[in-house]
Amino acid sequence: MENPSLRLENVCFSYDTVQVLSNINYEFTSGKIYAIVGKSGAGKTTLLSVLSGLASPTSGNIYCNDRDINSMNKYDYRRKYVGVIFQSFNLLTKLTAVENVELSMNIAGYACDDKRARAYQLLESVGLSRDESDRRILKLSGGQQQRVAIARALSYEPDYILADEPTGNLDGETQDEILEILRGLADNGKCVILVTHSPEVAKKSDVVYQLGKVQKAQKKNA
Repeated sequence: MENPSLRLENVCFSYDTVQVLSNINYEFTSGKIYAIVGKSGAGKTTLLSVLSGLASPTSGNIYCNDRDINSMNKYDYRRKYVGVIFQSFNLLTKLTAVENVELSMNIAGYACDDKRARAYQLLESVGLSRDESDRRILKLSGGQQQRVAIARALSYEPDYILADEPTGNLDGETQDEILEILRGLADNGKCVILVTHSPEVAKKSDVVYQLGKVQKAQKKNA
């Protein structure tokens, strides 16, 4: 039986008097893609923020490798364990793709012999050429910017990749390419957790958690 990498126990979250999350009990393990779905306002993005340590639950606990993240320095938790892919990419537009990835390593305090070489390697792994990697962000398409965002999230080798609508602004072909990259990450041992409105994306995930429902639906083997 698998031991969960991340575990939520009775997690609740409220904004003032409005309860957004109520008694969430989810488990996430390495090597799988998890989709979090639900109606608008169900708290999907809030749950991602709580998982990433950007917000703290009103009550309940989150365990990372059986350690309560409340006992950790939240900055250390994020820079060691969690890579976030934002819906709007949140890339620095005045920098090139490779500079964005390299800066992420610097901020996280990631140590390696040649950060620039590693940044190029990561960008190549998500399908960007050297020429594309040297372009400023605004010179790249939406799909290319999403690839940069994925490479940036991977730059300091986190165990968990959290993605907020990673295919929401992409065409069907590019969506499939991004999902293939995410699948490759899971197949190589990462835990990929994504928020999505897309039924197609949910179907290609291994486990689907629907906010507002008790049970989880698991993808059946073909």
